[in-house]
Formats: sequence, structure tokens, C-alpha cells
Amino acid sequence: MISIEEIKAEKTDFIELLLIGDEQEEMIVKYLDRGRLFVLKNDAAVCAACVVTDEGDFTLELKNIAVYPQFQRQGLGRIMIDYIERKFAGAFLRITAGTGDSPLTVPFYEKCGFRRYSVIRNFFIDNYDHPIIEEGVRLCDMICFEKELSSDDRSDGEGFAETR
Repeated sequence: MISIEEIKAEKTDFIELLLIGDEQEEMIVKYLDRGRLFVLKNDAAVCAACVVTDEGDFTLELKNIAVYPQFQRQGLGRIMIDYIERKFAGAFLRITAGTGDSPLTVPFYEKCGFRRYSVIRNFFIDNYDHPIIEEGVRLCDMICFEKELSSDDRSDGEGFAETR
């Protein structure tokens, strides 16, 4: 049975998994503390994780989405994005994501309904201490995607701040 839960304490316990989605730990640490971490489990096995942040102006950013290799290509990343969209639709107007210009990730975001809106030139060269290679291609530019959150889901959305 698939379940998704928010992790509020000891988020760094999931660094190994998050490194699949972002290869530099220093970059993860920059957003992990201010972000909300969600973990997808199939039965008791942790399969995937994502981190989202409030970027202001009613914009939620998907900072990291990672699926363990043995669970990839089973629709779990899509399930995670669908969950995040439903959860935050009432508080945010859009969700954004940035990724390398890679044949592994660009089609994934497009299939999830995201559209390209910007490119940040040399992002991976300027911000990472080592070359990021996917499918034999060095990533240079970040492709920025966005998707409007459906107003149909707004009734069950929630704000970003954690409830106490």
C-alpha cells in the first residue's frame, strides 16, 4: 500500500535518497531546513522523497524529487507530484521546478503537465563543485518549469507553515 507522509524532524536522515535528485549535499542543505519534506512508502519501504519550498507570490517550488533506482519508472514520481499539487492547491497558484536539460528529467516534467518558462544559463557550472553528467551529457543550464495549480482542488489545500 502506497502512503505519503511529511517528515518534520531529522530530515537529514533522507540525504542519501535526496542526493539522487540533487547531487550536491550543500545544495540540499540550503533548502532542506526551510522546505517541507515528504516521503512516499510502498508498504514499509521508503521509495521516494520530495522537498518543496514557499517562494512567495503564491509560488511553491519543487526543489527535489528523488526515487530510488529500483523503484523508478513505476509512476511513483508522478504520484508524489500529484499529491503535492492536491495538498497545496488551496494556498498556492503555481508550482515550479528547475532541472538540467536532460533526456531523463525534461520529459518527466512535461508528462506531469509542466511547461517551460525560463532558462538559467550555466546554473550547474556556476553552482556545483563538480560536473553533473546525465545520459553522457554534461548539464550546464537549468530549465525552469511551472504549472498552475487547479482551482478544482483548492478546497482541501493548506498553507505552507506547519501547524503547531
